[in-house]
Parts: sequence; structure tokens; C-alpha cells
Amino acid sequence: MDYTAILIPLRKIVRSVHLESKKIQKECGLSIPQLLAINYLSKCDDFKSSQLALRKYLHLNSSTVTGIITRLAVKGLVAKIPSAGDKRETWICLTAQGLALLQNSPPLLQEKLAKNISKLSKDEYATVQKGLVLLLKILNAENQEAPPLN
Repeated sequence: MDYTAILIPLRKIVRSVHLESKKIQKECGLSIPQLLAINYLSKCDDFKSSQLALRKYLHLNSSTVTGIITRLAVKGLVAKIPSAGDKRETWICLTAQGLALLQNSPPLLQEKLAKNISKLSKDEYATVQKGLVLLLKILNAENQEAPPLN
């Protein structure tokens, strides 16, 4: 069996994702998870969220989200504001600078991908979805953490 028929397209996918990540990093100065975090905050009421809600949205562990928030705060893109009711809780708030950066950021690969997936027929969609589930199983990656798409 010739495995290159699977491995080469898979390497192309990995390379495409890597190049897109580098492009976002170069144009915005942010990682994909950082951009997803400010995108999430832009959709929250009053542009603010608890760290727990942000962590659940991003599907990342607490220490990773803490690092994301810290780096965004250093850049002035978010602010950490103590909760008025409970001083132990902190709100993560999107700043005007963060909103401006988000509005000027290029579309993410996943947005382009979602647009093209919506053009697939039901059969094509089912084929791709089944193939990806099988690929995750082959890679033992079914339980891998992954940020959301929107």
C-alpha cells in the first residue's frame, strides 16, 4: 500500500495551517489563539468576559489562557478589571485598541474554510467529515484540545 497518497495531502494541510499562522503573526503580531480570544471578547456583552468563560470558549487549559491574556494585556489589547462584587474575580475586557486591531485583521483560514465547506454537497460534506473523523482516530487525536471556529 502506498501511504504517500495520504501523507502528502496531510503534509500540505499542516503546511497550509502553519503558513496561515505565520501570516497572521506577521500582519497582526498575534497568535491564532490570541486573535480568537479578542474575537470572542468583541462578541461578548460590554466586550468583557470572565477568564473561565474565555477558557471554555477557547477549549484551552487555564495556564494557557492566562498566558494569552497576559500577552494581550501587555500589548494593550485587553484590560484586566477586578469584579465589583467579588474582588477574587477579574473581568477580561477588550480595549478600543484591541477592537481596532481585530477589525483590521485578515480573515482566518478557518473562516475561508467554513465558507468553502458551505459550498459542498451533502454527500461531499459527509465524505470529508467521515474521513476527518477516521484521520483523528488514526492519529489518536480524538480528545485533542482545539479552539472553536467562530
